[in-house]
Amino acid sequence: MSDKQPRYHRYGQPAGGWGSAAATAKVLIKQSVLAKGSRALLSMNQPGGFKCPSCAFPDPICHQRLEFCENGAKALAFEATRYRVTRDFFATHTVSELMEQSDYWLEMQGRLTEPMRYDAASDKYVPVSWNDAFALIAKHLRGLDSPHQADFYTSGRTLNETAFLYSVFVREFGTNNFPDCSNMCHEPTSRGLPPSIGIGKGTCTMVDFDQTEALFIIGQNTGSNSPRMMTNLVEARKRGIPIVAVNPMPERALIKFTAPQDVVQMATFQHTDIASEFVHIKIGGDLALFKGMMKVLFERDAAGEPVLDHAFIDEHTVGLEAVRQDALAQDWAEIVEHSGVSEAQIRRVAEIYIRSNATMLCYGMGLTQHQRGSELLQQACNLLFLRGNIGKPGAGIVPIRGHSNVQGDRTCGIDEQPPAALLDNIEKVFGFAPPREPGHHMLKAVEAMMRGETRVFFAMGGNFVRAIPDTERSYAAMRGLDLSVGVNTKLNRGHLVHAKDALILPVVARSEIIRTAKGEQVQSIEDMVAKVTTSRGVLEPASPDCMPEVEIICRMAMATLPASKTPWAEFAQDYALIRDWIAKVFPDIYSDFNEKLKDPDGFHLDVPPHRRVWPTPNGKANFLLLPGLHVNTPVADAAMLRLATVRSHDQFNTTIYSNDDRYRGVWGNRMVLFINEEDRKARGLENQQIVALETISTDGISRRVEGLTVLDYPISRGSVAGYYPELNPLLPLDYHDKISGTPAAKSIPVRIVV
Repeated sequence: MSDKQPRYHRYGQPAGGWGSAAATAKVLIKQSVLAKGSRALLSMNQPGGFKCPSCAFPDPICHQRLEFCENGAKALAFEATRYRVTRDFFATHTVSELMEQSDYWLEMQGRLTEPMRYDAASDKYVPVSWNDAFALIAKHLRGLDSPHQADFYTSGRTLNETAFLYSVFVREFGTNNFPDCSNMCHEPTSRGLPPSIGIGKGTCTMVDFDQTEALFIIGQNTGSNSPRMMTNLVEARKRGIPIVAVNPMPERALIKFTAPQDVVQMATFQHTDIASEFVHIKIGGDLALFKGMMKVLFERDAAGEPVLDHAFIDEHTVGLEAVRQDALAQDWAEIVEHSGVSEAQIRRVAEIYIRSNATMLCYGMGLTQHQRGSELLQQACNLLFLRGNIGKPGAGIVPIRGHSNVQGDRTCGIDEQPPAALLDNIEKVFGFAPPREPGHHMLKAVEAMMRGETRVFFAMGGNFVRAIPDTERSYAAMRGLDLSVGVNTKLNRGHLVHAKDALILPVVARSEIIRTAKGEQVQSIEDMVAKVTTSRGVLEPASPDCMPEVEIICRMAMATLPASKTPWAEFAQDYALIRDWIAKVFPDIYSDFNEKLKDPDGFHLDVPPHRRVWPTPNGKANFLLLPGLHVNTPVADAAMLRLATVRSHDQFNTTIYSNDDRYRGVWGNRMVLFINEEDRKARGLENQQIVALETISTDGISRRVEGLTVLDYPISRGSVAGYYPELNPLLPLDYHDKISGTPAAKSIPVRIVV
């Protein structure tokens, strides 16, 4: 926390604009990289440069403008920082002392510079050579009774070449235990969309943004979590395209936005009004909204209006009648009650949808992080099917992914439920028999730790312990392991909540140059529209002892699997060779990989639904039924509020850039609880009163967070919000989507305690 007194006041300016420009300059200055960072920013998201280490939003086809946003600049500044965490730092601080510091303080200490090993006698990290670090990892892995006693985590920052080799090594070791960051956010996309459309990816490209006639932004705070998308929204509004924003909280950028790249807007202090319609929905009310819109369409179709695309439905889909009957059976009073939206507004939004001949539905974790998040996405597909809004220009479903290569990691093999065809190809190409049984996703990994079954945890990036639910129980489970390894650029909580043996391995960052005996290496990345492009660092590594991720995997593999016939040593030196082998394992999507990457704009992977080809078992797009209006288990408690954990504007995932949240009017405090004023008054609370929050659960475990400042905010009635990861202790491990295992972090039942 900051030592300054917290302040709370409304942010009256448009999002973006001079506020964003000032914040970008401030962070570059604070990290002492104004000149260096400014030069690097000119290479970010440009041909021949490196890809932003922040969100997964695509680059435009035309690269004639500055292609970075405020949060991308922050990510680069914190990565390029002049501050260093050296052996002297670790000699000065015990792990127990570091645990008392905030996540922001840990982040501000700077870049890791050499491998470190935990010394229990001194409670400090001490230097270790790379050779000894790999020997320790190999000793633990080879000493396991079963390879399934190890879990191998992947962050979405991991690029394609690394992800592929990681997936091969872990399977040659003998397990499919691949918990990864998508398990905590967009796994419902990966598991929920395939039964509907045959693939767990979005169906649009950037060209569709220019051709759409209506945009629905549902459960996604665009201005903070994928700010480069704001350019597309501004351009859509200038063309008169309606934008419907559906959210329990009005987010500043979806109301008024000034594009920092727009010289005229900046000079004249003008802005663009973004949302033409704001739907102030209750947490968990999206299913009722979808059912209400579908009910309107079915009623008008029955009255003879041409509102449904019957040609598309007849040729491409099955299952319409059950969905029709379910929607028509819903009572309007119950739809309004569950959604928190009036019947008049639902009909108005349905009219916007009907008038559009090409609609894009963009969504974030406001849809995925519910107990029935996977099925909720299937209902979004149902709505799109009714007007043929998949597989035509300007139309489709668009998951707004978070981490910059989380989608590419899955494509390249990071999957605890690998398809048989992938395993067959690995066996054919590499000559070993990979395991066939499903492995651990995040939830199963933590459960296995709690049962004492998992003994080793290896994290390729990320901050696992801060991202997962049930913080106190999860911390205890991690501390019971034999070995934990964190491959990172910066110090984080995951290095402090560790196993009996623990290693910190410093890695070359994405913005930095990778040189091997074969010369300077280029990597690749897949963005959220399945476009693959190159990423080439431009800065010198933070330390000569930082090692590229690819080399870390190769050397770990050579130490652990000395009899392996996989050419690990060659892979460590030649990333083009890795891509040749990726093409062998994925011939349908990565044929001529290296040749295709020569195009400065990259290439798109095939997404069959974009062509109205449905790789489902029946070869059709499937209308799927989700009866009723609940996406979360009802709770019979009059004091219950639904808590959504959210990010501040000044953070990316678990990385905290400051303790401020500019657009929501919070300065110097992350321990806050946003609440509707009427809900606050009904509970006899004062604005800015300090309260506790506790989970309403039935497992007998007490979950409570103290010291939260109540803040009036125009959030929907019955809903509250607070920051992640500070409120993760309130999220039970068992409170999740049963199809994907994704925690239901947007709908935790809680009560306020004074």
